[in-house]
Amino acid sequence: MFDQILTLAGANLASPIVLFFALGVAAALARSDLTVPEAFAKGLTIYLMLAIGFKGGVAVAKNGVTLDFLTTAAAGILLGVLIPVIAHAILTRTRLADPLNAAAVAAHYGSVSIVTFVAGTSLLTLLGVAYDGYMIAVTAIMETPAIIVGLWLANASLKGDERAGFSGQLLHEVFLNGSVVLLMGAFLIGYVSGEPGMQAVSAFVEAPFKGVLCLFMLDMGLLAGRRLAAARLLTPGLVAFGLVMPLLSASLGLATAMALGLSPGTGTLLMTLAASSSYIAVPAAMRIALPQANPAIYVTLSLAVTFPFNLSVGLPLYYFAASNLLG
Repeated sequence: MFDQILTLAGANLASPIVLFFALGVAAALARSDLTVPEAFAKGLTIYLMLAIGFKGGVAVAKNGVTLDFLTTAAAGILLGVLIPVIAHAILTRTRLADPLNAAAVAAHYGSVSIVTFVAGTSLLTLLGVAYDGYMIAVTAIMETPAIIVGLWLANASLKGDERAGFSGQLLHEVFLNGSVVLLMGAFLIGYVSGEPGMQAVSAFVEAPFKGVLCLFMLDMGLLAGRRLAAARLLTPGLVAFGLVMPLLSASLGLATAMALGLSPGTGTLLMTLAASSSYIAVPAAMRIALPQANPAIYVTLSLAVTFPFNLSVGLPLYYFAASNLLG
């Protein structure tokens, strides 16, 4: 068993995606002047969201809207509610964070990381393991519930005017943030256009995808490395939380996948989504709704601790567990 995990981990760590991420981290820690221009990095993000959503829509158009899709989406929402409650309880009862910052961190861990999801699909592709295309839609659906739960948890610790309200600006950020709009929009376009649409744009959404992903991971490595170098507010207890929480969440994802009877590939992705932590959509929402919370804690913990852990160690573990228990 241990040999199998090491083999999976070795294959994942030797992939260009992980190696470019490692290059970015090393360059940042060495204080290199290597940078990816912000506008270019944003363009890479837009391309990846478009390609991922479009391919997912085509896959669902090919197989149809099934009961598996609907039940998995419902289960994803349930995980998005349950995980932040558990994370908040752990952080407050161990006194690793005050209730307000615990709520902000919990929202991040209940939501999802699109990039971690993409890395998971890349590992499955490398291993030749099939998965259901509807997981793209599940990914977008799982972004929002944790934000709402996080704000509810925060409100329980605040009084009067300090309480976070669901303002129009916040609702706009939660339901119309760029990643959700682009993912779901591209998904719908892929669903409507189907296989003929894929044939028309395959040269754009298929061939360049892995190369663009490598560039994006280089930028993510630079960001994570800079966060890691400046991570002065993260206590050993918080770092431990950032490493243990994804394993706990992945276990909940695995139990859910077993209950639903998902395939090993699709189950791996549900575990990956449960284990991932947002560092794009949720920080934007928290900045609006909970300005009192400290982004140096919640963003650094998500991006510089949990994301590298999932990328290097978590994904092979999640696939190994899913392949043995869902096969």
